[in-house]
Amino acid sequence: MYLRDDAEEIIRRALLMNTPQAAVRAALAAHRFTGDIYLAAVGKAAWTMAEAAVEELGGRIKRGVVITKYNHSCGDIPGLAIVEAGHPLPDDNTVKGTQLAVEMAESLRETDELLFLISGGGSALFERPLPGVTLEDIIDINNRLLLSGADIVEINMIRKRLSAVKAGRFAQTAAPAKVFAVVLSDVLGDRLDSIASGPAAPDMSTSAEARQVLRKYGIALRPEIDALIDVETPKTAGNVESVVTGSISALCVSVAEAAESLGYTPHILCTDLNCEAREAGRFLASLAVQAGRGPYGFQPPCALILGGETVVRVKGKGKGGRSQEVALSAAEGIAGVKDTLIFSFGSDGTDGPTDAAGGMVDGCTAGMIKEMGININDVLNDNDAYYALKAADGLIFTGPTGTNVNDAAVILKKRA
Repeated sequence: MYLRDDAEEIIRRALLMNTPQAAVRAALAAHRFTGDIYLAAVGKAAWTMAEAAVEELGGRIKRGVVITKYNHSCGDIPGLAIVEAGHPLPDDNTVKGTQLAVEMAESLRETDELLFLISGGGSALFERPLPGVTLEDIIDINNRLLLSGADIVEINMIRKRLSAVKAGRFAQTAAPAKVFAVVLSDVLGDRLDSIASGPAAPDMSTSAEARQVLRKYGIALRPEIDALIDVETPKTAGNVESVVTGSISALCVSVAEAAESLGYTPHILCTDLNCEAREAGRFLASLAVQAGRGPYGFQPPCALILGGETVVRVKGKGKGGRSQEVALSAAEGIAGVKDTLIFSFGSDGTDGPTDAAGGMVDGCTAGMIKEMGININDVLNDNDAYYALKAADGLIFTGPTGTNVNDAAVILKKRA
């Protein structure tokens, strides 16, 4: 059990080192506000970021709106309207909360400044459909893209073209006021126009690229919406200053530091893992088996760390998430391998539509699952990793963490 204890401690320490509060305070300390301050916060970490901003700026914030995922708010914040809404698909509360933020932005004067706190999940949580587009249209298209296996950049290319607040349009609404955007990145490469679909960032994608995404995944739109794909999005945002304060790179560094403090030699192998979850799991298993073999391999005790965001092609009706599929897919590859553990977790604490942050497996996991009459391949085909990992005591629970900077996968290898 010592490997599992180490894994849980590494997760705990890494998350503590990547709190949104510290990121927001650092960004605010480096920025000089000259006018009245108004606040808008969107995303899974919105409440935590907003609370830190209020603690730092106090009464200087005139009013604000916070829109976050259900159960991600921790109570009232003086002077701010708190709205919980749907994720990964928007709902009526999404539109209501966004409308409050838009009305506030429309009221701003040239001497005012909008502090805009952005975190992962903002694409679903911050939405105002363009005229002619309904919320049901957006939900349907988002759902089809999610199920197709489209990555976040591809999905956001389409979302932007159906929205009155994405692709820099919210910043345009706030003009002539200045916008100071503090961003927690959940997008590989930290593309500002993709994080939350870029409500305060000029759009780097083109209509032609969006059209290619639709062709790639065979997504057909009704004519009124299809015509919007060819309308170019804003390419400038002159009233905006943006700073990225947290990312997957920082999370991986924190994982490495935590592992090193427990006696492992850490190796960050990549921070842009972007493939199907099953492929990632098999790759991790292969790395784990090879570690320590021969004079040129990674020598135990070591921690091999990969960060990024894998993709799940949802074909079944089970329960799970991408980090759980990564872990379960690795289980058979390390079956019988001693002194080895693989775990993968989402930094927001909610992997897919579940209460688990991810999963962990060791050399005994596959055997335990099979003894219970569970076929791992069948479970993966039904996207039901939660069920199998729960049976093997392989789920990771952190609760909502207040942050969201992608996922980390780790191989822990002890010396035999």
